[in-house]
Amino acid sequence: MMKLIYNLTMCRSKSYLIKKYGKEFWKDFKATSDKTFAKILPQVPDIGNSIFSFNYEFGPSYIAWYKSFLKLGLTGEEATENIWVMNEKMVTTIPRPFLKATGKTYLNGFRKKAATHVALQEKGKLHPYDWHITYREINQNSFEIDITECGLKKLAHQFDADGLLPGICRMDYLFSNLMGNRFVRSKTLGDGDNCCNCHYDLEGQCEWAPEKGFTDRR
Repeated sequence: MMKLIYNLTMCRSKSYLIKKYGKEFWKDFKATSDKTFAKILPQVPDIGNSIFSFNYEFGPSYIAWYKSFLKLGLTGEEATENIWVMNEKMVTTIPRPFLKATGKTYLNGFRKKAATHVALQEKGKLHPYDWHITYREINQNSFEIDITECGLKKLAHQFDADGLLPGICRMDYLFSNLMGNRFVRSKTLGDGDNCCNCHYDLEGQCEWAPEKGFTDRR
């Protein structure tokens, strides 16, 4: 899955990056990113069959792109904004109606498995790079999780890409917008807070709008 995410996103982002920076930049970016991705992939720990496995699968790609953009002279902010667009182009390969169905399936699956995840966490049986959470069921439409340890944060640190956060944390708003569910959060570990306080509604709306900033909705 990690290779599929990387290759599909690179394919979908080629024209965007060429239009923005030119063909030579794209050529250099692809060569640098391919090399970085191939180098780090064998070193990425396998966290097993976690409820956060899908999130974790994006990590190596994010790190490779971020480090490559920086190596080519872009700022951390520019790198983050490019990764946002690259993610959007990759996800929208799937038609919107299917995206919404996928979103509901993912969130319903998450809430069904959350109790098991917490039980494994309390027994110390999670992989060291897995997420640590508290889970609260609100009603049939809503639930909340507080994340106190984040696998992507640990992975980014392993590969000297700490600057990837908190920018990459904002992807939750993009994905929720595309998948048609409501998402609210005012704290993230990436911003230096004590947790990521996430609220999900299966039915609802979530604004992406990065131009409005991420002060209150981290």
